[in-house]
Amino acid sequence: MHLKKLFALILLLFTLQLVAMAKPEALRVEPAFWWAGMASPDLQLMLHGPDIGNLKPELQHEGIVVKDVIKVSNPNYLFLNIDISKASAGKFRLQLKDGNRVVHKYTYELKERKAGSSQRQGFDNSDVIYLITPDRFANGNPKNDNVKSMAEKANRSDKSGRHGGDLEGIIQHLDYLKDMGFTALWVNPVLENNQQNTSYHGYSTTDYYKVDPRFGDNAQYVALSEKADERGIKLIMDMIPNHIGSEHWWMDDLPTEDWLNYQDNYKQTNHRREAIQDPHAAAYDRNLHTQGWFVESMPDLNQENELLAQYLIQNAIWWIEYANLGGIRVDTYSYSYPPFMTEWTRRIMEEYPNFNIVGEEWSLNPAIVAYWQRGKKNPNGYTSYLPSLMDFPVQNALVAALRDDETGWDTGWLHLYAMLANDFQYADPGNLVVFPDNHDMDRIYTQLNQDAALTKLALTYILTTRGIPQLYYGTEILMHNDAPGDHGIIRTDFPGGWEGDKINAFTGQRLTEEQRQMQEFTKKLLNWRKNTEAVQTGKLTHYAPYKGVYAYFRVQGDQKVMVILNKNEKPYDLALDKFAAQLNGKTKGVDAITGKTYQLDKKALALPPKAPLVLELQ
Repeated sequence: MHLKKLFALILLLFTLQLVAMAKPEALRVEPAFWWAGMASPDLQLMLHGPDIGNLKPELQHEGIVVKDVIKVSNPNYLFLNIDISKASAGKFRLQLKDGNRVVHKYTYELKERKAGSSQRQGFDNSDVIYLITPDRFANGNPKNDNVKSMAEKANRSDKSGRHGGDLEGIIQHLDYLKDMGFTALWVNPVLENNQQNTSYHGYSTTDYYKVDPRFGDNAQYVALSEKADERGIKLIMDMIPNHIGSEHWWMDDLPTEDWLNYQDNYKQTNHRREAIQDPHAAAYDRNLHTQGWFVESMPDLNQENELLAQYLIQNAIWWIEYANLGGIRVDTYSYSYPPFMTEWTRRIMEEYPNFNIVGEEWSLNPAIVAYWQRGKKNPNGYTSYLPSLMDFPVQNALVAALRDDETGWDTGWLHLYAMLANDFQYADPGNLVVFPDNHDMDRIYTQLNQDAALTKLALTYILTTRGIPQLYYGTEILMHNDAPGDHGIIRTDFPGGWEGDKINAFTGQRLTEEQRQMQEFTKKLLNWRKNTEAVQTGKLTHYAPYKGVYAYFRVQGDQKVMVILNKNEKPYDLALDKFAAQLNGKTKGVDAITGKTYQLDKKALALPPKAPLVLELQ
């Protein structure tokens, strides 16, 4: 009897093994779901599974029309182009058949769109953006620091390793952002980065539809967006259409022979961004810029492949709709294939006419930056639909202005004055994002040689000039990097974000007096800016700097603001006669920072040393 039971058990195990072996691997479908009622009637589905290329797809849903079934060189892929223009929301069955035998089944869903989704308002001049590197901001859930399926583990002592910050940490401190006065949140990439090392920064995507589990999951990202929205904060997603990580799941099974640039022969980009616009540039240099890889761990995507191009466009729209985004920041904008970026932005703006997208074009030449903005008439005929760009020229000029002395005819503040004069090159200079620093450069306090007074002047300018301001996390408490250029140090942990931190910037615990003053200064200026339309959208008129003083006005209707930035180490008497046209009967100004009233009906105004004045004119 015992042998019979043993034989039966062996037979059962053998049978189960055969069943398991016969069961097909799960079918991957991307995007996993979509929405009815989108502006574009077309939807492309990427199907991935073993040897599915010769299977016949069937879709059963009223209103859906299969336009094309596309087979590629890799038999593990199928692409379906379907028309959903007449389809209503609901679930339907997708089957892959071998003759009459069903090999794969998948329940696809067209979801109902949220009311007003297409008319969502993207970030704009009324906002101030707070930039966070999520791994370095706050660790809200230590349990997800290490995930078995993820290659790199947490090591807070490694400046280039993962420290454990996550989405839950950001959610837990949204009230801090709100109280400070921030109204938009740009989070460095949070999608899966299953790289062997230096995965914390997020710029080597290994799955375009999945949040990295060490940050949380897709549902938690949606929760971040919802909870931020409850506090009047828009969520901006950092997207990377140019390249992926070398551990992306595609790399084990590339869909086509031209999915990547230099797919079989790695070449690094030459970083010659200006070659795109240069009328004298060799085609070799232009092509190597856009087709070359950043580094060997970041394969460059070939966006001339129409299937890949559609995949990337749909992925961006999917995240906007799914996570209720208030904006997109595009990494390495000019490194992508230019015609593709035209279509990428056009399609997004077609779906969401009031949305905003800011591109990174790290050039100090405003003519190079202006080339990519929507509405710019370019000599070579290139058309862009990108609304906004990061204003690297102004950032660089601001630092030069503050670090340089005022002894020459073109030194000091004149760097900034002259750079702003280039605004005639932009189609919409008011829609540029201005910033003192970001995650890829030395912190502004470091750039200004840890001079708190100069840092206040820098922040005052950023928060009162034209454009949309962005501050990097920790700028408000004078975070700095002692090792210039070291990204791991630049992206230092925000104090108070980890249990056991002795210094807590969220509560003010153990901040130095100088740090507390800067935090309070920033908070006052941010919250004042929220309700001051003149510095959001008002006309800017600036006066040529003189003897270390730079002054400009922001005017919107009857509201006038006069900003005076004094670099002098001593008090300075500013003659007021040249401002008569702008003052125009205004006899006093109330400083938004200190609340002090200054009389403007005198010959001169006594300026405090090395300090800003932000005067609401009355």
